[in-house]
Amino acid sequence: MSSGFASGEEQWRARLGTLRQVVRQEVVARQLEAHLPDEPSRSVLDVGCGQGTQAVRLARRGHRVTGLDSSARLLGDLQSALEAEAPEVRERVRAVRGDAERLTDVFGPSSFDAVLCHGVLMYFSDPGPLLDAVAQVVAPGGTVSLLVRNGDALAMRPGLLGDWESAGQAFDGASYLNRIGVAARADRLDDLTAALAGRGLSVREWYGVRVFTDAAASDAPVPGHEELGALLASEERAGRTDPYRRVAALLHVIAVRE
Repeated sequence: MSSGFASGEEQWRARLGTLRQVVRQEVVARQLEAHLPDEPSRSVLDVGCGQGTQAVRLARRGHRVTGLDSSARLLGDLQSALEAEAPEVRERVRAVRGDAERLTDVFGPSSFDAVLCHGVLMYFSDPGPLLDAVAQVVAPGGTVSLLVRNGDALAMRPGLLGDWESAGQAFDGASYLNRIGVAARADRLDDLTAALAGRGLSVREWYGVRVFTDAAASDAPVPGHEELGALLASEERAGRTDPYRRVAALLHVIAVRE
C-alpha cells in the first residue's frame, strides 16, 4: 500500500469484518470472476494487497498470485490467512514487501497476465507513475483491475450523512477525508479511461461498488446469512446497472493491455 495509507492502517484492520468492507470485497470478487476465468496457468499481481482477501480467493480458484505491499503487519495478516488454507492454495501465493511506486524495480516488463490495484490510486496525489508501472508489468492481452473512489459521485456519502459542507466541496473537487482519517483523492471515470488509453490500456467494462451500503456506519455488523445474500445480490446488480452504478462510492474498472 502507499505511504499515505500508513496512518490509517490500524483503523483499516479494525474494520475488516464490518458490513462496508465485506460488501466491497465480495462484490469486487464477483465482478472479477467474469474477467479472470479459472485458468491455473494465470499469473496475477495484487498491488497493495493488504491482508490479501482477493489474493487468497484467486489462489483458491487456481491462479498463481503475487501480493505486493509495504506493510509488514498486513502481509503478516495475509500469511496468517494462508495458514488456514489447503497446502495447494498456500503454494500459489507469494508475498513481497515493497512500495507500489517502485513496482518496476521489483518486477520486469510483461511479467503478469493480470494486475490488480484496488484501493491504492486514491492515496497518490499523482497516480500517473503508478499507472505507468502497472501498464509495464502486465503482459500484452493481460487484464488490469482498478478499484478507485468515484469522483463523479464524491458528494453522495457526505450528502447522505448530512455533512453539507463536505458535500458542497465535493461537487467540484477530487480530494476528501476518508473513513480511516486519511486524506485521499477520487478519480472520474472519463479521466481515468483517458489516462489508461494513453498507456495502451483499453477499458472493457466498469462497475460500481457499494451503491447502497456506503453510508452505513463504519462499525455496522454483517447481517445474517439470508439478509446478507439478498443485500449482496442487490449490490451486485446495481453495480452493473445504470443509473445506479454511476453513484457508487467506488468504481471497479477492467482494462486490457492492447
